[in-house]
This record gives sequence, structure tokens and C-alpha cells, in this order.
Amino acid sequence: MIFIEDKHELKEELAEWRHARDHVAIVPTMGNLHPGHVSLVDVAKEHAERVVVTVFVNPTQFGEGEDFETYPRTFDKDTRRLKTVAADVLFAPSVETVYPFGIESATAVTVPGLTENFCGSFRPGHFDGVTTVVARLFALVRPDVAVFGQKDYQQQLVIRRMVEDLNLPVTIITAATIREDDGLAMSSRNVYLSDDEREKAPALYQALADVERQLRDGVGDFDALERQASNELERAGFLPEYVAVRRAADLGPAEEACRELVVLAAANLGQARLIDNVLVKL
Repeated sequence: MIFIEDKHELKEELAEWRHARDHVAIVPTMGNLHPGHVSLVDVAKEHAERVVVTVFVNPTQFGEGEDFETYPRTFDKDTRRLKTVAADVLFAPSVETVYPFGIESATAVTVPGLTENFCGSFRPGHFDGVTTVVARLFALVRPDVAVFGQKDYQQQLVIRRMVEDLNLPVTIITAATIREDDGLAMSSRNVYLSDDEREKAPALYQALADVERQLRDGVGDFDALERQASNELERAGFLPEYVAVRRAADLGPAEEACRELVVLAAANLGQARLIDNVLVKL
């Protein structure tokens, strides 16, 4: 695996791959890698001969009072982990490389509509930061394929919309959520959980799985299911932000005729903000 910080060195490496007619996949991350990230690399290797993993803690997707300064940075451990899965390049650009004219003067990419509800409501400007940095990483790497995790369900929909709207030549792959043995979705922010909170945390997935079971049993009162799940989370010690049953394709309102739904939620537990979702095909 090659470690690259400079965009010109990256360009030279990419040119050699293109000359060999290799396909290139990108796995964008903010570091603090866990087995869920490793699974994304494995999926990327199924779709391309070469894989670039980016590690960049993007300042523009953190809102005021969020954890940009304290976000766990574990670069040495990340490097060792990526070597074990045989990624081709670890690209760790500086802020100056990604935003050459500075953050305040940076050209922004905004996807309206999809970014205005759910996590977009509770983290204003977050998705603008995500689409802006992903567009920049795509421009630097010029990948054929990009792999994102299902855990960030709204995010991958937003990125798909951006790619389609801008006619970017990138195929977006969504990889399944990787979970701990007790069901908790793996996340870099799980390190914020205390031991007691970690024992409670699987209740988020359990609440969503319960909604999924009822949907499969034919329950069609979506509002009631959402309230029920939210109440379950409160009893478990969470502070829910939202629990929603929506169309999987675009997060539009669910209807009984919908055959593909997503149940998604965000909730705070101590210092950790946890998100999760389950897909339901009826």
C-alpha cells in the first residue's frame, strides 16, 4: 500500500493505473477505521482492480458545537489496518489540498430536497459539507466506483442524487451495515459511549427491527409504529431525534402500496449521536 498526501503524486499513480486500463474505486472515510470500513474496501475490490481509501476529517460537515476538534484521529492504526486488507493507496490530503482557496471561499455543492429532513434538520449544513468534500475527492481521484455504507442511508441517497444531477462518471455502491454481535451498527463515534451506555446502545437496532417485523406482518399505521419505536428508545435511555418509515428510493412519505421501505432513526445516548436503519422489502 502506498501512502500519499500530495495531489500531484496521486495523479502520477492514477495515470499508471489508467494506462494499464485498471478500474479505480474510492472509499471515502474520516479515519478511525473499524471492521465496517474494512468491509467497504472488500466491496470496492469486487468492483475495481485498484482501491483508494481516503482519510480526511472534513471540517465543512461539522456544525457549530459538534465534535470536529475531538473527532477520534487514529492514523497509525488506520494505516496498519488498511495494509492488512491490501488497499492500493491511502490518500490523506491536507485541508489546503482539498480546499485550495480556503474553506470560507470554497465552491460548495448543495443537493436540495433530500438534505432538508431527518439528519439534515438536526445538523444544518452537514450534507452541504458532505457533498462538497465528496465532489472534491471525486475530482482528485476520478474513480469509476465509490463505496459508501448503508448505515448512513440518507447520505448515500444524497450522494447518488449529486452524481446523477451532475452527470459524474461514478458508480455508487452501497454496502451493507456491519454490526457488533449484539446488533449495534459499527461507527467511529461508538467510542463516545460509556460502558453503561454501550450496554444500552443495541436498543436502537432492536427498536428498528421491531418496526420491520410489524411491517412484514402487515401493520400499515406508520405513524403509530414511529411513535412506538420512539417511546421504546426513550425507555431505554435515549433522546430520540427522529424515527421514520419512508420510501427507500427517496425518503418520500410511505404508503401502503410501497414495496420497498426504510426505517431510519437518529438518537442521542450520552455524548454519542447514533444513527441506524433497516431496509424492508415487502
